Amino acid sequence: MSHVGVPRGTVRKRRSLALLTAGVLTIPALAGCSSDSEETSRGVPQDIAPAARDRVADGSTVNWAVDAMPTTLNAFQADADSATTRITGALLPTLFPMDATGQPKLNPDYLESAKIIEREPKQVVLYKLNQQAVWSDGREIGAPDFVAQWRALSGKDSAFWTARNSGYERIQKIERGADDLQVRVTFAKPYADWRSLFSPLYPKEVTGSPDTFNDGARTTLKNTAGPFQLKSVSKAKGTVTLTRNPRWWGDKAKLDTLVFRAVAPKDRTKALADGTVHVTDVDSTTANRIALALRDGNNGGQPLTHGPGADLTPAAALRSWALANGSDEEQAEIAQAAREKTRKAVAAYGAEQKALRSYAVRKSLEPAYTQLALNGESGPLADDRVRRAVARALDRQELAETVLKPLGLPPKPLGSHLALAGQPGYKDGSGALGDQNTEEAQALLADAGWTRGGAAEKPKDTKAGSEAEKKGDKEDEEKKGTDKAEDKDEKKTDKTEADADADKKADADKKADADKKADADKKADAEKKADAEKKAEDKEEKAGDADKEEKKSDQAATGSDDSAASRAEGLYIVGQDNKPGARPAQAPAASSAVLAPSHTAAVQSLALLRQASAVSGDTSAADTAAKVTAQDKQSGGAPGAYAPMGTAAPAPASVNGPLGKDGKTLTLRFVLPSGPGSQSLRGVGERIATMLEKIGIGTEITKVPDESYFKDHIASGDYDLALYSWPATAYPATDGRPIYAKPEPATDGSLLVEQNYTRVGTDHIDQLFDQAVAELDEKAARELMKQADARIWAAAGSIPLFQRPQLVAVDKKLANVGAFGFAAPRYQDIGFTDRQAAGSPADRKK
Repeated sequence: MSHVGVPRGTVRKRRSLALLTAGVLTIPALAGCSSDSEETSRGVPQDIAPAARDRVADGSTVNWAVDAMPTTLNAFQADADSATTRITGALLPTLFPMDATGQPKLNPDYLESAKIIEREPKQVVLYKLNQQAVWSDGREIGAPDFVAQWRALSGKDSAFWTARNSGYERIQKIERGADDLQVRVTFAKPYADWRSLFSPLYPKEVTGSPDTFNDGARTTLKNTAGPFQLKSVSKAKGTVTLTRNPRWWGDKAKLDTLVFRAVAPKDRTKALADGTVHVTDVDSTTANRIALALRDGNNGGQPLTHGPGADLTPAAALRSWALANGSDEEQAEIAQAAREKTRKAVAAYGAEQKALRSYAVRKSLEPAYTQLALNGESGPLADDRVRRAVARALDRQELAETVLKPLGLPPKPLGSHLALAGQPGYKDGSGALGDQNTEEAQALLADAGWTRGGAAEKPKDTKAGSEAEKKGDKEDEEKKGTDKAEDKDEKKTDKTEADADADKKADADKKADADKKADADKKADAEKKADAEKKAEDKEEKAGDADKEEKKSDQAATGSDDSAASRAEGLYIVGQDNKPGARPAQAPAASSAVLAPSHTAAVQSLALLRQASAVSGDTSAADTAAKVTAQDKQSGGAPGAYAPMGTAAPAPASVNGPLGKDGKTLTLRFVLPSGPGSQSLRGVGERIATMLEKIGIGTEITKVPDESYFKDHIASGDYDLALYSWPATAYPATDGRPIYAKPEPATDGSLLVEQNYTRVGTDHIDQLFDQAVAELDEKAARELMKQADARIWAAAGSIPLFQRPQLVAVDKKLANVGAFGFAAPRYQDIGFTDRQAAGSPADRKK
């Protein structure tokens, strides 16, 4: 399926491809927590129609859809994407691919063994290569290839244009072992994730010089070492064609040719029906059409009950016929044209449905998860309490059910940032933050100063007028309806009786004039009020119509293109419909993040750390809680997943409107992609907005083009709330750190965030990652990652929601391909189970 919502380039980077009052925190029993032992969570199995190799026919071609042509075939460059990963997986050595449980597994096609042979004084790993492993030019894979790749990726030579790829900088030296088939790697510092290195492994001809590394491998790979080799790259046709590698020493590839074809997500239903592709990720709309096609294959030729014209009632059909055959020639011509257009659409739809019967939808959970990101750099979300209130307002179970249940996949919320269900080390750490609780969320907001009447208050730092003006304002509040002149007259006590009589007469005249003016004002006000009410009704009616149109476009009939309304950009404010003046003024963007509690929140900070320690199973909880990091001493939002005992929750927002503080309403800018493949993501966003409205938080939903979603909004920090995904990894200590590391200030005052687009982090989280990446005991390293995950939950910058669904449409006769889940494909095993199926259906039409 489309990868909108996944940061470009992260497939490589993540190797799969963001209380001020003193008192006692109320900490209930931690829900969702497991015991200290690792959870026995089961992942969803892969769905690839497995078949033994002897049941798979030799020969034929398979066309596999990718989102776009790869911009580079060098997986270590910043613009590498999912197509790069897919293609290089069939061409180059991967020493430790992930298996079905998300663990790295030694690949016997390239390695006889690989293990740590020394730990002191330095970590030494010895690789023993498969004796038959050679490059496509016949040269043995050996130490020179390892050395060249290390030098290119170590970061010591800036002439190599590389994306960040940790681990290589820890290597001290690489040398030949006892023979040419042994590679000895010595590390300057211990590195737990050493299995992540040298995958994919490029030949020294690519990594040996900056020129060949930077430019030579972008469009071609002359030397490969996989079951396939590169035949051609055609930008005009949008294809990358692979053929069998004649020097491949492993199991012979069943396919003659494997073609990766660029097909946009919106065009994939048609590509399947036309027979252009055999394998493609699809969205739920296309998956539903295939399911309907399979169902309708047994309806005995009855008319379809879905698609164009299916909603035409008998009365409408009769009226259409009458108009087409009526005496009004102009109306008849129009009706006949409409009927002909419908007839053609019905015929085309029916033909597509018939062709779709050749496919099956294989489904699992994608090795990636969707999260709600909260930008903690500035604004209300710089306060920890507001972020935690947002998190505790979410019903994550409802959100998971919304996306996964209709697809027949287990709708379980994800409980970890650093592992997915089924992976070793997975443990639900969400208890460090707490379950959904509306009252607790409201109490946190109240403690942060966001109250029902706060939007009407003057900002505390606003300069007031003179003392006389203050006094006058006070008197106006106490004596509404009295004139200022009358107030002044009452204060004049030193006048003579004569003067008083004259004043009384003048006052009487003024009062008469005032009464006349008041009557006129009342009349004018009544007219203005009537006009305003009429305008408000018109505005509400228009807004309702707009909302209906937008909802209708997002729920368009299957197989049809998204309407213009669905693709359009724009915004609307949840919880502030028809409330003039409710939109808050935009605060100037801060140049650095305020990520930590104030000094007066020490008690709550320590309590939260102890709570996170209890969730993560940290046996050094007392020592950990006693340490207050430098960040904890900075000014800013205060920590605490729970408000101090006794904090009153504000009344429900649905009754009393949005919350406010210092004259501003609590409204968060929620940025979502507007493309046709993002309906599901927008639906989740709208549900989240509704949940936040219940606790008094308004959301200003802004829809932006898919192509600018990350570059112009997420990466640049131009958002408060956003939904996007991170791919899974077998190496969380390495790949997770740049995503959750505490941002560091740059010399120009901005933040260096790496991949931490939430701008939320702590020194302690960084320390846990650093400890885990150097811990060679796998069990101990996993425990450190659980502790880090608990603290990431407590920081409330990233809220995991659910693992993404993986839906793959596949020719029904293809085996060993489909929804792979965690596992890397074995390209050499893919093929047709029926010899006559070779080339069908994708070769039916040319």
